[in-house]
Amino acid sequence: MSNVSETSHHGISQSLRSCRNDNRQMKLKICGMKYQDNIQQVATLQPDYLGFIFYDKSARFFNTEIPALPNTIKKTGVFVDANLDHVMAMVNKHNLQAVQLHGKESPEYCNELKCLYEEYQSECRQKHNNEVISLKDEMSNQYIDKPSATVEHDNTLEIIKVFSIKDEFNFEVLKPYEKVCDYYLFDTKGKLPGGNGYTFNWDVLNKYPSTKPYFLSGGIGLNEIEKLNAFKTSKASTYCHAIDVNSKFEVEPGLKNIELLNEFKINLGHFE
Repeated sequence: MSNVSETSHHGISQSLRSCRNDNRQMKLKICGMKYQDNIQQVATLQPDYLGFIFYDKSARFFNTEIPALPNTIKKTGVFVDANLDHVMAMVNKHNLQAVQLHGKESPEYCNELKCLYEEYQSECRQKHNNEVISLKDEMSNQYIDKPSATVEHDNTLEIIKVFSIKDEFNFEVLKPYEKVCDYYLFDTKGKLPGGNGYTFNWDVLNKYPSTKPYFLSGGIGLNEIEKLNAFKTSKASTYCHAIDVNSKFEVEPGLKNIELLNEFKINLGHFE
């Protein structure tokens, strides 16, 4: 079982048990989920986000049904330069609460996605209202508020735009995205659009000029616990919304090691 040697970190004390200087806790996203039984097992750890990759060139490509999950977990679809119609089809099919854009999607693309989702929600609300009116008529004017099955969660779609970093980054490229996405995600620049398995130089984020919250990603595993502990006290962590993990906790692509994830979550001080 890969990366089992990392379980030697049981002796880590006080690792990330108090979060940043403002005492807010970083959330946890577990990405690259693929197998239904494993998804349900991982869900028992209560991460904030679970990621499903809708990119057919990925070894973690997801093409089945997402099992029922607690409402506290945001289902996140990961896309790479996908057609907007396809993105919306997956959002609707799986009731996704977040979309992670891992390609070269433009600010215009992000804005159009927001507009399409707002239109979809407007249609859902209209359908819901029509159902209520119909039920009212059927029950002889007795008002029954029965929500449509299509209206779930909080009716918002978080847009997460990914940017890849190695040893330096031009933060000017973020400016056009400030008003059209909810979060940034900083990942390691590599051959693949994610899942490269190694970290980038987090010191680059000390120059982060925005106040938009972001996800920290890229090769994060148990070996990075002490590094994360130092990171949380740095200026760079001020707007870090969540830690995103994937390949370092796998038995094989898409199959997560529950024990390693649980140990990481404990050391992260998650949900304390």
